[in-house]
Formats: sequence, C-alpha cells, structure tokens
Amino acid sequence: QVQLVESGGGSVQAGGSLRLSCAAPGYKLDAPCMAWFRQVPGQKREGVGTIYTVADDTYLADSVKGRFTISQDNAKNTLYLQMNSLKPEDTAMYYCATKWAYGDGCVSMRGLRVPDFGNWGQGTQVTVSS
Repeated sequence: QVQLVESGGGSVQAGGSLRLSCAAPGYKLDAPCMAWFRQVPGQKREGVGTIYTVADDTYLADSVKGRFTISQDNAKNTLYLQMNSLKPEDTAMYYCATKWAYGDGCVSMRGLRVPDFGNWGQGTQVTVSS
C-alpha cells in the first residue's frame, strides 16, 4: 500500500486557519477518491470530506461545510484540507485516506464510510483553543 503522510497540523486560536497536506513520498496519489477524517480520543472517526479526483468534485460534511475546502495539486502529488474559521470542536487528529470508488461512491455521505477506506496516514494533530 502507498504510505500516506499528513502534515500541517498545529495549535491555533478559534477563528484561525490551518492547511493540512497529505502526500505519498515516492508514489503517485492516483486513487480516484481521497478523503479527510478526524478523530477525538474515545470517539469514532468522523468523515470530514472527500474529493473525487477524476472530476475534481468534493463533498463536505455539514459540520465543516462553508469553512473547510478539499483540493488536490497533481503537480505536487498532494491532497489539501484548508480549514478556516476554526472552532474548538474542530480539535482532533486528522487523517487522510484513499479508496477506489467513483462518483456518488465517493462524493456523498455514504462515500465517507470509514470501513471502505483501506489506506490511511498516521495523522496530524489540530488543536483549536477558545
């Protein structure tokens, strides 16, 4: 499996911004569906959003819609999560993941089913203080 590496996490005050990156050093990120998830200790992993790379189409969970955006840079072989207007409840470990899914199998609520993703990074911590 391709090793995914997240970066860009950190500590920020509420209302601030961070941009997370997900790369696969030495490999091409060519899965058609890539996603961001987050997890707080003791809670289930939560889907943040997906990007269907073939069409550059995205889906974002209601909890982050209007504040977060997902994008890809094929030249840099990198997936991004731009997070604006951060809230303390956004505090979590953030993970990127990939799967071979297409269309609504990616950019939909059902596209964020955790068990469907078999390739995960190690995560990057985001902490938002009030």
